[in-house]
Order: sequence, then C-alpha cells, then structure tokens
Amino acid sequence: MYGSGLRVMEAVQLRVKDIDFDYKCIQIWNGKGNKHRIVTLATELIPLLRNQILQVEEYLRLDLQNERYAGVWMPNALTRKYPSANKSLAWQYLFPSYKLSDDPETGEIRRHHFHPTCVRKAIKKALKQTNITKVITPHTLRHSFATHLLQSDADIRTVQAQLGHSDVKTTQIYTHVLQQGANGVVSPLSKIF
Repeated sequence: MYGSGLRVMEAVQLRVKDIDFDYKCIQIWNGKGNKHRIVTLATELIPLLRNQILQVEEYLRLDLQNERYAGVWMPNALTRKYPSANKSLAWQYLFPSYKLSDDPETGEIRRHHFHPTCVRKAIKKALKQTNITKVITPHTLRHSFATHLLQSDADIRTVQAQLGHSDVKTTQIYTHVLQQGANGVVSPLSKIF
C-alpha cells in the first residue's frame, strides 16, 4: 500500500493480471467511486510479487484438484463472456484467503481474497515485533505514500492521479502536513545543501 498508494480494499482485491512487471504498474479496477486507474509499481516489490504469484499458482493447482471448486469470483458479465477465466491464473486474487469457502449466493466452493482485517492485524503484529509504538493503519501507509511523493517534488496532479482522487482539493490536504516553512515553499538554497 505504501509502494503504490493503494487503499486496503484495492490491495486485497488485486488479481494476478493487474500486475504489469514490464511497465512497472498496477491496474486498479473499480476503486473508490468505481474508478479505474493505473498506479506505479515499486521496483523493489517485483521479486516479492513474483514469489506471491508462485504461491497463488500453487493454491490454484491444489484448488483445481477439488472437483467442487468453482473458481474465483468473477464480475457477472465476465463470467458469461469468459466462462473458464475463473480458473485461470490471471484472474486469481493476488492475495488469496488461506482457506476455501462456500459462496453464500451459490453454495459453490471458492477461494476469496484476504479480508482487510487480516492486513490490519499483520500491520499491528509487525509494529509489535519492531517495538514501534505509533498507531499505523493501512491508510497511514497510503497517506505516507502521498506525503513522500509531495516531499520529493511530485506534481500535485500526479499525486492526485496516483491516489485516484476526483478533486485535487482532496489531494491538497497532504500539502498541509509538509513541514516546508512559510506557505509550503522550499527555498532553492535548501535544495543545494
């Protein structure tokens, strides 16, 4: 979430096909407000994501051995258009649940994605292990992504696009937390040293 400025639900709902290693970007489908956007993929995350996809591939291999496995949930129109896509690697969740579950609507067995609570608990556990006492949530990571982009002189419109904000005023909130002196201006002299 910090590496790309994702909301927690956007992160857990990622599919394998949403990661583009060649262009170093991530496709976000149906984000907040049902919007689509493309965000940056940090180079440092590529090896970790490749390993994650190998894990997803292993889950899928095991799932396909279960004759009751109905594939991953797909948007309705896509289920009709591509009936076998729900069992392809590309459409699997990038962060799948550890367990198969019954689909409450159909009674079929599927593998869902991580629940956002799992992400919150993982962050809390990491904080405890590292003796960090600050309160950090998934949204804190998104907020830090935006703040650090602005601190590294990214254009406000670029940050707006990365975060998926409709209105630049929402993005401008992040400029208020920058500690840059009067009126948010950094002296050119400060950049030399």
